[in-house]
Amino acid sequence: MHAALGFLSKLGLRLDVIYPADQPHTAILTDGGKTVRLTTHPDAGPPPGDLPAFLPEFSLTPVGGSSSDGRAGMHYRDLIPNRLGGHYIASHITISDGGPVPDWVHFHRVAFQMIYVRKGWVRVVYEDQGEPFVLRVGDMVLQPSEIRHRVLASSPGLEVIEISCPALHETFADHDMALPNGRDAGRKFSGQRFLRHVASETPWIPSHGGEAQETGMGDATNGLAEVRTLRPGLSSGLAFPPHDGELVFGVVLEGSARLHYGGIHLLGPADAFVIPPGEPWSLSDASESLRLLQVTTARSGGKEESRVVLGDNEESTFLELHARRRGMPAFAGTTMGGQ
Repeated sequence: MHAALGFLSKLGLRLDVIYPADQPHTAILTDGGKTVRLTTHPDAGPPPGDLPAFLPEFSLTPVGGSSSDGRAGMHYRDLIPNRLGGHYIASHITISDGGPVPDWVHFHRVAFQMIYVRKGWVRVVYEDQGEPFVLRVGDMVLQPSEIRHRVLASSPGLEVIEISCPALHETFADHDMALPNGRDAGRKFSGQRFLRHVASETPWIPSHGGEAQETGMGDATNGLAEVRTLRPGLSSGLAFPPHDGELVFGVVLEGSARLHYGGIHLLGPADAFVIPPGEPWSLSDASESLRLLQVTTARSGGKEESRVVLGDNEESTFLELHARRRGMPAFAGTTMGGQ
């Protein structure tokens, strides 16, 4: 796929759409009035127009295993292999070599997407958020649907955790917008507000028997998601009541602990897990160095936060927002296989 994209680019075609990000198999390119669909999966249709049904299931994904070559020179390790019915994807993304990143201004149509830095630093720029800035260890951003953004540069060995809903979604190129484009900090994108969490400026507060750095994700998403970094307090245990929502996701950033859910599971750095909603769970024997990223989400739909603004006055649901992807120009034209 990467070699074919490079070849077609040299012929003057421009990339408009590519998916999925973690292991791209389909791309849409255009040249004037001509459209080319390049794919290594000829029988694969476009991503579904509706948000897939959430299928809860316990999962434990230990560190190791293979990673795939994603777009823009990034390597992806899947942290939720079952994708919970295609509803969520969590990726451990790495960039081995530091320096400029071959990215371009782009956007996604998603119900939820966040980036959290585990190691290193990354320089990014976002629509209406002013000049480029650097995210460091423990920092996080919420990327609302359709916000234009670009990864500019990274340290060697960058590691980030990315979580998105739905699991399968396109990356759309915006060839017309140049970033940075000024600042409008109060703007909402599809009902959500861009959020930049800076770990060095955030206090630790009591939480679940330990301590947490809260991110403000709940306010930025109108209650759709909560994100926090956890560490042990005076004791080595943390206890969590049943969650009345959908996703309960955790990934060990550093340190170790024992996860108690349906047995006892030893957790180490970069191990990830998902707990079904409505189920209590806990951690014991947490090392002093333990840092855990915890992400929870509300049910999709049926609440006030499931209403989003499309443009200036139009209001819709996350399901309808996701379906807007089908409003792209028809992919009529030439279909090519790629390697």
